Order: sequence, then C-alpha cells, then structure tokens
Amino acid sequence: MRYDKGHKDETRRHILDVASAQFRQSGIAAVGLAGIMSEAGLTNGAFYTHFASKEDLVRAVLVDALTKREERHKANLENGVAVETVIRDYLSTRHRDRAGSGCPTAALVAEIARHPKATRDAFTGKISDIVMLMAKQIRQGTAEERRRKAITIYSTMVGALQIARAVNDKQLSDEILQNALDAAVAIANDG
Repeated sequence: MRYDKGHKDETRRHILDVASAQFRQSGIAAVGLAGIMSEAGLTNGAFYTHFASKEDLVRAVLVDALTKREERHKANLENGVAVETVIRDYLSTRHRDRAGSGCPTAALVAEIARHPKATRDAFTGKISDIVMLMAKQIRQGTAEERRRKAITIYSTMVGALQIARAVNDKQLSDEILQNALDAAVAIANDG
C-alpha cells in the first residue's frame, strides 16, 4: 500500500506525541512500546520503521519536547515577556495538575539521570539552551550573574513542581508552589 508523501513524518510525529504524553504522565519505565503503539493506533512492528529502540524514542521525545519549550522561551524573549510571567505560569496549579502536557524536565528528570550518556547529552544540551534563554530574560546583573540566577530559578521551579505533584496534601502542594514562586521571583528581581 502506498501512502501519501509526508505520511511517514506524520506517523513519527504522532508516535512522538503519544509517547511524550504517556512518559510525562506515567514515567518512562512504566510505559511500554505496546501501549504507546496501541494508543497511536498502530501495530508494534510499525514502531521500528521510525525508531531503533525505546531509548531512541526517549531521546527523540526529550529533544522534541524540550525544543518546544525552548521555542516558547525564544518567543517570550522576542515578545518582551518578563521572566516573572514565565515563573508564574510554570508554578501554577494548572501546570501542576497537567503532568501529561507539562514540562518534560519536571516529569522526567529523575529518570533521565539513569539513562545512557547519549540521552543525557541530548537532555543537557537542551537544558543549557533553556537556561541561556532564561538568563537573557533577566534584566539585572552581568551575564554571569544572570546565568547563575537562571540556573537557580529553573532548578527551583522544576524541584518545586515535582514536590508539589508528589505530595497528597493539596494545601501543602499549593504552599510549595507559592513559596517557590515567591523565591524565584525574588531571585529574578534581586539587583
């Protein structure tokens, strides 16, 4: 059966989107290829037309999801969106409650630490790019001071989101988000 031009790319894109949501929602280790392909409406055999292995898919999902976040940071920078707005959006209850469509870093970072070097290299490169873009959004300080602030802010945001998702006390979860938001904004505005 012949497919239209672009069908293979569309199918790969669909697999990436399904895997990305499943990985973020349930974790990489908990998600099997059969479940991904079933939700994508494809056979297991079709997987290997697009990816060499599950690890290849993990890397592709990370690069794709983090590239999308990077593009949002670029758009924020181009449109003059303040880093405080980014912090408030990230540390929102809406983001906390939607892990499947939220930040891949917060959802997957603990697992990525146990993946092969190639996957960690891809992750490291994308995180470095995001930190650089956040540093450019910070208005005060030298380039090195803004970078240091961006690393601290991003780390605070990711860690707070992870903890806020993990606790089963909504009030505590809300407090974690609010206190991290306050601290991150203070760091961004500290002259």
